[in-house]
Amino acid sequence: MLSNYGWSDQLRHQFQSHAAQGLVPARVIVQQRNLYRLATDAGEMEGRISGRFAHEAREGGYPVTGDWVAVEMKSDAAVIAAILPRATAFTRMAAGTAKDMQVVAANVDMALLAASLNADLNLRRLERYLATAYESGAAPVFLLTKADACDDVEALVASVQEIAAGVPVLAVSVRTGQGLAELSALLAPGKTAVLLGSSGVGKSTLVNALAGVEKMATKEIREDDAHGRHTTTHRELILLPSGALILDTPGMRELALWDAEAGVAAAFAEITAEVERLAEGCKFRDCAHGKEPGCAVQTALADGALDPDRWRSFQKLQGEMAHEVRKEDPRAAIAAKKVWISRHKAARSWMKTKRGDD
Repeated sequence: MLSNYGWSDQLRHQFQSHAAQGLVPARVIVQQRNLYRLATDAGEMEGRISGRFAHEAREGGYPVTGDWVAVEMKSDAAVIAAILPRATAFTRMAAGTAKDMQVVAANVDMALLAASLNADLNLRRLERYLATAYESGAAPVFLLTKADACDDVEALVASVQEIAAGVPVLAVSVRTGQGLAELSALLAPGKTAVLLGSSGVGKSTLVNALAGVEKMATKEIREDDAHGRHTTTHRELILLPSGALILDTPGMRELALWDAEAGVAAAFAEITAEVERLAEGCKFRDCAHGKEPGCAVQTALADGALDPDRWRSFQKLQGEMAHEVRKEDPRAAIAAKKVWISRHKAARSWMKTKRGDD
């Protein structure tokens, strides 16, 4: 049974030390709070984490859907004793007051970044999802749902392609079947895809269409604002008839990035490359490309050579991550303050020279 869920020779090699302790492999297929359902070679069974595991687990170290785990078989349940190293992991800052890392899904090969074409297509939100996907290590695909409810699909697809930098962009409709064959072709047997997106974009409806039966509960979106209400309340890994695996997730009201510098750089690759080139023409070596005089980046923004919307989004995401780092690390905050002081001094010196002051 485990081979159906992606078990491989590589995983078998990683599991050797656990097998020597009498543990058996399993994959988490449902996580709902502290409850787990596991796929094992003996079939599906309920799982719980051991007391020692709970005591020793670090931030982000608890099992999530998609994880491969080592379990001890008990009469009433499988007790999770360890997690195998994750090949990929989707992380975000936990919503609410606790600003901790939250692992959304693990060991997925492809990230289906879903957005609805009906009335809620937000390019800035999609950039966040793209950065998260790149940071995770999974291959991203933009999935634009409810194409049947859109009057100008081609124009909206083109707008997403402008930020996609070569990432596939698929427009799909469960009602008409548009794009479903192309999507199915991307979902390879034994490989795992995760659906990420806001509430109401039709993730669960899409899973049901791919599965051929109703696996996930669905609701209609609200007509007044085209937003959906949370239907999926847990993360579930579903084996499709094709042999591919798809992981449905609850809709996210917010996606605060967690330690995603590399992902942001990849999502804005054309911006980072152009800014690096333009920076050679800036007046100051340590130019922050803000209000400093003689900034080549600001000149490019003013004349349209650099996309101002993409630049502002790039700056916003970088600023969010830097803010969190400074909150957690006083030394980083001091270093950042010194950088800004030096930049302000350089700018004042340049202005004095320009005015001819002593």
